[in-house]
Amino acid sequence: MAPSDGHGSAISDVIDPTAQIEWLGSGYGGTDDDGVFLGVAEGPVWDSRGKCLVFTDNGRGIRYRFDDTAGVTVVDTDTLNANGQTLDNENRLVWCEHTGRRVRRREHDGSITTVADSYHGLRLNRPNDVVVDSKGAIWFTDPFTFEVETELDLAGVYRVSPDLTHVNLVLRDFAFPNGLIFSEDEQTLFVNDTARMQIRAYEMDYWCASGGRPNLATERVVITMSGSDPGAPDGMKIDAFGRLWCTGPGGIWVIEPSTGALIGIVSVPGRSVTNFTFGGPDLSTLYFTTYTELGRIPLRTEGLSVPRPAAKTKAAPKYPH
Repeated sequence: MAPSDGHGSAISDVIDPTAQIEWLGSGYGGTDDDGVFLGVAEGPVWDSRGKCLVFTDNGRGIRYRFDDTAGVTVVDTDTLNANGQTLDNENRLVWCEHTGRRVRRREHDGSITTVADSYHGLRLNRPNDVVVDSKGAIWFTDPFTFEVETELDLAGVYRVSPDLTHVNLVLRDFAFPNGLIFSEDEQTLFVNDTARMQIRAYEMDYWCASGGRPNLATERVVITMSGSDPGAPDGMKIDAFGRLWCTGPGGIWVIEPSTGALIGIVSVPGRSVTNFTFGGPDLSTLYFTTYTELGRIPLRTEGLSVPRPAAKTKAAPKYPH
């Protein structure tokens, strides 16, 4: 099984075409005996301090840990269908809860803090994916999904202030907002729309007292995906060289973010990849989840660390006008 679909020689800078997928676990998500959909494996995040991977089975409400010594072990058994996960600047786990319809964070003492569960007094839909910027603000997507009776009339992207006192709606023109990620310098926010098979980009405006928001006037479509193979825009990351990675038809797409050019596809044949992360001691291993499995592939490139190092953002002019 060759895990790369070349689109020119640039893909060879990312992955050895002869690299093989190593399957680490299976039996997550899927369907029950009656064919009822149970969910998928999701939320992989690499914990550099713990030297392990954490991921979820969002249908069964189980959180797992993987390392090369113990393999896959159970961490939590009642996550309320946790989906996307990340680590904040204090290495605390932050996750989106489907059933709880909220974003939560595990503190160092083991207690759990609710980051956001409503907007202007109305319950969130079903938070899906989350990132934390270098200043500690928490950004998450909140699409309409499954049979949730929404109290909101929108599928949005939100920012929560580092002190958790303010929840701001920053984007609302999405059919199904899903994965999101910042460029390394945090000057650009990328958000994908699964329903439209698109990735959109927004230049960040740091004049705002709230600590930055996407400038709607700069919105552009980076790429519109297509293909007959399983997969859609979902999990998304940036590597150490600024390339944009996103799940899509056939596997994980590697994209030049400024032009939208497809560099190549890390192929995962016959499966829908739900999410992924860079892991290992030098962040050069691609860990990924499918509907029912956990796998990994060695790379020739490195990812960006999570939590994020401090970014150099552009200062606001003294007298903007």
